[in-house]
Amino acid sequence: MKVIVAGFPKTGTKTLNVALTKLGYKVYDAPENTYYLNKDWDKILNKGGWSTEDFKRMYKDVDAVVDMPSCYFWEEIHKAFPDAKIILSLRESDDEWLESLEKQMKTSGGIRAIKLMTFLSPTYRNILIKTGRPASLIMFGMENISSISHRPYNKDMLKLKYRAHNAHVLQNAPPDKLLVYKVTEGWDPLCKFLGVPIPDETFPHKNKAGIIIREMLATHPILIKMKREMLISSAILATSLSIGGFFVYKRGFRNIIKLIINFVQNIFPNNYF
Repeated sequence: MKVIVAGFPKTGTKTLNVALTKLGYKVYDAPENTYYLNKDWDKILNKGGWSTEDFKRMYKDVDAVVDMPSCYFWEEIHKAFPDAKIILSLRESDDEWLESLEKQMKTSGGIRAIKLMTFLSPTYRNILIKTGRPASLIMFGMENISSISHRPYNKDMLKLKYRAHNAHVLQNAPPDKLLVYKVTEGWDPLCKFLGVPIPDETFPHKNKAGIIIREMLATHPILIKMKREMLISSAILATSLSIGGFFVYKRGFRNIIKLIINFVQNIFPNNYF
């Protein structure tokens, strides 16, 4: 582990993912964290806690981590890799951060595939239950951060979570290993901090207007796998409903009810209830 991005989501983490990848780092973003390390995060968030050895094992072959849930556990990861450098990515203000978060959640909430994957992709649902929701509760104080797009919530409390996290990083990260950074600053401060040459290309800008989810659904292998599961589950469900409907049509609704009653009576003795 060489680089730990401690900034909250919506502070340019997707841009940093691309930038660090272009600089030659193997990066674990939120999809990789929650897919490849789901069992580990389930243990950390819901069960027996963690040890420094856990993080050493989890990230021994990874160069950089960004986004949730790793950003919240930056300090624990740094204990496992004390030579790693820490980047605290920030927005211009907490109001700007919250506005960006709201826009992202509204955009994501309007994508039908995401809604369907919640129910029809076993992988997506498993990650959501074991890592996504527990991490959201710990970081933001609400189990489903996407709910801010359609339900009333306490904006001041959410901004306080953001400010408290940033203050903790600023107060506790080793100053000689910390870069406070905004992606609008581009390559220069980032490459100087990491001690690498500045690439001869324009600095990336990802997730403009919160469109990253649509892009990832089309290009990211993990999201493509989940979308494929959703399509297969949808096909199986549609086929089952068609067969069931045809069966009901052929046998008659009343006959079906009789069959169900007979089935239950055969399974349970008369005095069971």
